[in-house]
Amino acid sequence: MKVAVAFDHRGVELREAVLESVAQAGCEAIDLGVVDSSVRVDYPDRAADVGKQIRSGQAERGILVCGSGVGACVAACKMPGIRAAICHDVYSAHQGVEHDDMNVLCLGSGIIGQAVARELVQAFLGARFNTSDPRYAARLEKVAQMERDAAEEIS
Repeated sequence: MKVAVAFDHRGVELREAVLESVAQAGCEAIDLGVVDSSVRVDYPDRAADVGKQIRSGQAERGILVCGSGVGACVAACKMPGIRAAICHDVYSAHQGVEHDDMNVLCLGSGIIGQAVARELVQAFLGARFNTSDPRYAARLEKVAQMERDAAEEIS
């Protein structure tokens, strides 16, 4: 699995832990930066980069890291087809994929440490969407309809 990974200037604190965990999960990281916290990089730019990778099919999933995880999540969810969530516990990291087909994991470097980040990445990448229960697909269709309705309102 290819995973688009990006950090803003505050998220870079978890960079090595996240990238190592992606590799340990047997996945290929598409590293979209940043590598240095000395220059401010805004989370919406990182979210757009990850979203474009997923929407184009170049990546199946994404991981975004900012200071709290909130900004990255808000920005990522503005893109059609992106289902991002902040996860700071293992249950949410795998359940979000299993029930909601979450495709972007958002983490807060000021909230969790490296050990928790590693566990969350492993849980997220190890999970698969549950196709055996039609409730989950029906709910996803409702979300997709919300996106279509919003797009029609704009045009």
